[in-house]
Amino acid sequence: MGKELLRKIPSVDRVLKMFPDGSKETKEAVRKGLDKLRKAILENQLHEITDEIIRKFITKEIEKAKKFNLRRVINATGVIIHTNLGRAPIDNEVAEHLKEIITGYSNLELNLETGKRGIRYQNVKELLKELTDAEDVCVVNNNAAAVLLVLSALAAGKEVIVSRGELIEIGGSFRIPDVMKQSGAILKEVGTTNKTHLKDYEEAISENTGLLLKVHTSNYKVLGFTESVDSKQLVELGRKHGIPVYEDLGSGSFIDVRHYGLSYEPTVQNIVKSGVDVISFSGDKLLGSAQAGIIIGKKELIEKIKRHPLNRALRIDKMTLAVLEATLKLYKNEEYQKIPVWRMISEPENSIKARAEKLHKLLAEKLPDTFSISVNREEAEIGGGALPLETLPTFVVEISIKDKSEEAFYELLRKEEPPVIGRLKNGKLLLDMRTVKEEEIEVLSKSVLSVAKKLIDG
Repeated sequence: MGKELLRKIPSVDRVLKMFPDGSKETKEAVRKGLDKLRKAILENQLHEITDEIIRKFITKEIEKAKKFNLRRVINATGVIIHTNLGRAPIDNEVAEHLKEIITGYSNLELNLETGKRGIRYQNVKELLKELTDAEDVCVVNNNAAAVLLVLSALAAGKEVIVSRGELIEIGGSFRIPDVMKQSGAILKEVGTTNKTHLKDYEEAISENTGLLLKVHTSNYKVLGFTESVDSKQLVELGRKHGIPVYEDLGSGSFIDVRHYGLSYEPTVQNIVKSGVDVISFSGDKLLGSAQAGIIIGKKELIEKIKRHPLNRALRIDKMTLAVLEATLKLYKNEEYQKIPVWRMISEPENSIKARAEKLHKLLAEKLPDTFSISVNREEAEIGGGALPLETLPTFVVEISIKDKSEEAFYELLRKEEPPVIGRLKNGKLLLDMRTVKEEEIEVLSKSVLSVAKKLIDG
């Protein structure tokens, strides 16, 4: 039977006549579709061949081929700065500026006043100086690059003193000791994992000391019997010995998070005021902009960093620059609610609950009785390595299924169009509404109902 069916499969040329657009994608999809048709026959999953069945197989492959690999998803995880989902989303107003820049030409490296070649990050330099009170600015493509560049420019061949408790590893195996080795700097760790004193730094200083380094621990906190040296103390020590102080802030924030009931997190402005010579931080975390590594500080040191050959290799492109400038203008005008990260962090519980109840209503009316659905209070995360122990109150739509797997529901939602990323907890699927926008609710409900039908139909 199988061999007979295999003989009935038409040639590629004949099938292409059924899909006559002639594109390369279509030709590849036809071949893949026919291969899957043969496999289905050999695995005894098909018992007849018709034009309708052939069309079904090929159409599925064509649809798959036409999709982009990088696609928009609905974030129902409740994690605001989700590294796997692109970190900080940007506002529509910022996106419009980006569209204007990338669909035409721009003055990326042209000084419109003089008509001569300019410096690309000059376009955000004045904004960053105004917002932070720093003397000078350099911007590269991410904060890991910023750390590498600063260490390479200021401490290659010299010792960099850092607390043992700050020798962090963050996502993607980014380790401070490894970056330091790559830069040519010599790691000199002091103190212990939980306690480092000012005298530890002072006793480690030698003629070959190039920098005193302070690193934000980002993804973790050491609690209990702990002690660390604050930025001001380190600056005083650096001044005493003529050694610059560099602080890697990780997720640099321009806003005091205590306004939103969260624990203290140093702002970029605070660290500048403390006198730290060089500071670096990410653009796409608490700043809520594009991926970038922002380096600010004393003019003499920033000029040295700018002149380093690595600076060109690590520079930002016009898209990053457009998003960063537009976001910084929102900060300048104190339009914080236009920055999605801060809008989500500051959103009151009642509006999140209202969205959860709206989704619940759309689903409860149409889901079969085998589904249990409810609105519950939960905790969301800020994410992105920022404030690792902090959570925010949120509301979720919780779904469980009698005699069915919530894991299967989760997997199928991820393969919907658009993909929906929720989270599993205690054997139930949670759709966290803190990170779901109002305009996404209708689409989200359709995706959930589509997956529910697939599960019921088997």
